[in-house]
Amino acid sequence: MKAAMAKLTVTDRKGVRHELDGKAGERLMFVLRDDYNLPVEGTCGGCASCGTCHVFVDEAWVDRLPKRQDDEEQMLDSLRHVDERRSRLSCQIIVDASMDGLAVTLAPEE
Repeated sequence: MKAAMAKLTVTDRKGVRHELDGKAGERLMFVLRDDYNLPVEGTCGGCASCGTCHVFVDEAWVDRLPKRQDDEEQMLDSLRHVDERRSRLSCQIIVDASMDGLAVTLAPEE
């Protein structure tokens, strides 16, 4: 059986839009970095402890994603370029089929 996919739109730091396929169950960070070679470091490997996978979620999607957990909130509190409503760590977003159409923008490097 083929894994469910979600079409994702990602705007990179140069303003270029990328249309990507995200496999259900995969962390958004790995889709961005490993599957599509976008400039997302993810140096902590997805533990919400480095902030190098920071993205801004499109306003239409903010309330449709699972809420931030405490460790994600704490990491975001230490970053400079945070949008209180739209900032997320892409390592903490697990892609699923309901995210078809999700749009994010890579945050500036810290």
